[in-house]
Amino acid sequence: MYILGDRDRCDISVVTHFSTTSLWLEVTPVPPLMLFPAAGQHNDARMNLAIALTAARYGAATANYMEVVSLLKKTDPQTGKERVSGARCKDVLTGQEFDVRAKCVINATGPFTDTVRKMDDKNAAAICQPSAGVHIVMPGYYSPESMGLLDPATSDGRVIFFLPWQKMTIAGTTDTPTDVTPHPIPSEEDINFILNEVRNYLSCDVEGGKLRRGDVLAAWSGIRPLVTDPKSADTQSISRNHVVDISESGLITIAGGKWTTYRSMAEDTINAAVKTHDLKAGPSRTVGLFLQGGKDWSPTLYIRLVQDYGLESEVAQHLAATYGDKAFEVAKMASVTGKRWPIVGVRLVSEFPYIEAEVKYGIKEYACTAVDMISRRTRLAFLNVQAAEEALPRIVELMGRELNWDEYKKQEELETARKFLYYEMGYKSRSEQLTDRSEISLLPSDIDRYKKRFHKFDADQKGFITIVDVQRVLESINVQMDENTLHEILNEVDLNKNGQVELNEFLQLMSAIQKGRVSGSRLAILMKTAEENLDRRVPIPVDRSCGGLHNDLIFCIHFVTC
Repeated sequence: MYILGDRDRCDISVVTHFSTTSLWLEVTPVPPLMLFPAAGQHNDARMNLAIALTAARYGAATANYMEVVSLLKKTDPQTGKERVSGARCKDVLTGQEFDVRAKCVINATGPFTDTVRKMDDKNAAAICQPSAGVHIVMPGYYSPESMGLLDPATSDGRVIFFLPWQKMTIAGTTDTPTDVTPHPIPSEEDINFILNEVRNYLSCDVEGGKLRRGDVLAAWSGIRPLVTDPKSADTQSISRNHVVDISESGLITIAGGKWTTYRSMAEDTINAAVKTHDLKAGPSRTVGLFLQGGKDWSPTLYIRLVQDYGLESEVAQHLAATYGDKAFEVAKMASVTGKRWPIVGVRLVSEFPYIEAEVKYGIKEYACTAVDMISRRTRLAFLNVQAAEEALPRIVELMGRELNWDEYKKQEELETARKFLYYEMGYKSRSEQLTDRSEISLLPSDIDRYKKRFHKFDADQKGFITIVDVQRVLESINVQMDENTLHEILNEVDLNKNGQVELNEFLQLMSAIQKGRVSGSRLAILMKTAEENLDRRVPIPVDRSCGGLHNDLIFCIHFVTC
């Protein structure tokens, strides 16, 4: 997100790039292993947005998807030197370009710091040393709700943390030099490094202490803009604090730092702007200033949402924690469910508390694309890539209504969002755990057992099963499932995408599950549960049932979308 505008303290243009693809934990020297209450975490995307909304509330002109193409300059009549006087900007969504002029321009672009500095002076020495950090998300049962773990002494000296986050478990991170890119991609090597380190801390009760590759629900890479101080004698030394730099032409750069000191960074930067450009400004108001939604928030605010609007308790807690006192505005937009309870609040996906009203509200908060919605308004993409993909069609439909998208634009948004999930959020690495080249490493007894299960569905001995075969078995045990859901379930395992699951594909799936590369396969769970119900259906003597029929079967499948 780029923000350009006037601040109430002075006439300035602020060029910023907020990166919401990483959660960084500042590490200080600690014992080899440290457990601590996980009270300092936050929803980084929401905080980023709250800062922008708060700035707008105090008079800033904010713009999303705005790229700086070049810096504008003019000659100072008193000194004869060129001074930065604004920026040439481009609307990324429309391609339109325009100029924004200001007395002062501040470069706050994170890993893109040097890109903007070289617009000012092509010979400027680089001060940013970008480092990639990969994070993974796993089911919430891997960590306590309020306790985190940090180990600064891993096998290769990197730091590992293991924390509860958004009711899931987040683990990271790697620290690898990288090129600056707007689309960083997590590597399988880094994902496995984190998994191998985390396994050292798991209880042996967790399947022999084995954390499965298939338990990784999402993975991403963030770029940390480590900086060197250009005024330091040791220009190669990484600064652990933020750096404020002023160029000869008056461009002010704020670089480095961390979330926990962002207000101090802002105050130091604005003070430098006021002093350098002789701007008129009152005293700083950042200390004690509430961000958007914080003024009337309380820990029990969610109860009013439940009582006044008929929202589920889990949904109400999520809205209160995310939007603060603005949660009531979201609740007012919530659709009626048609159920006895909850009265309003249709979920985007069943296992997460995000509701359709958040899509409509997100558009009011600068959301322009489906990627914005699944990653930076809700956190679905960061919590479970498959759940995010399932929610995409409905999200695009809702956004299309609000933004008047035609069918071509809707399809474009779907494809772009799916590409984002596939490459940047770990879906590619996850899907590659089961391919048509996957080896089958099963014991002969296991192969016989799985073949028997497969043939309960493939009654005609065709060598493959289709939606019709699955429907036939489910109907025989009085279970109904809609055709679209069955198609999705089979498609997850249909490796050659020919509309059917062959025996070899099923054995590849079961082998991958045994190795831990795949977990929570809906087809595997469905077939196992159906087999168990079929095996329990034994003939009952007529004299014991008084000539009638007796059926005490209970069929229950819990689909884990991971």
